[in-house]
Amino acid sequence: MTSTNPLGGRRGMPLPTVPKGDVIASYESYLEAQQTVDVLARADFPVNGVSIVGNDLKTVEHITGRLSWGRVALAGAASGAWFGIFLAIVLFIFNTGRADLSLEFAAVLLGAGFGMLFGLVSYALTRSRRDYTSQTAVLATSYAVVVDPEIANRARNVLSNAGRGTGTIL
Repeated sequence: MTSTNPLGGRRGMPLPTVPKGDVIASYESYLEAQQTVDVLARADFPVNGVSIVGNDLKTVEHITGRLSWGRVALAGAASGAWFGIFLAIVLFIFNTGRADLSLEFAAVLLGAGFGMLFGLVSYALTRSRRDYTSQTAVLATSYAVVVDPEIANRARNVLSNAGRGTGTIL
């Protein structure tokens, strides 16, 4: 039996740290850094000694639309209906003696109703502070490909032979 520590991982396993090594390339996008690691992997390079490190992290919030009473009610009903469907499935599995599905149908309707109610109450409480929907992401301004020092020169040779000229090869 294994137990986990409150910071994640199993006991006895080290916590994640920033990798040490040589920065062999730097890019503005994660996709470019990932493509560099793919080039190394295709060349039978030991990629277990390679890391992609995001630098200068920023939180970006993309606004996706305005909130309205109708939109909040619909979203609340939809999420409540999903919970109702879950309950309906549980009822269906454990209540095998009945032929009709009225109880399951009622569970979905009640879930949708309560979801709509909770959504509307939540919106009423936060209306003056937040009248929009958004998606939040954490992005880095640059990505460094870091390689163990013992194999850094080999990685540079593989990248130069592959013509990997995008970004900054160091």
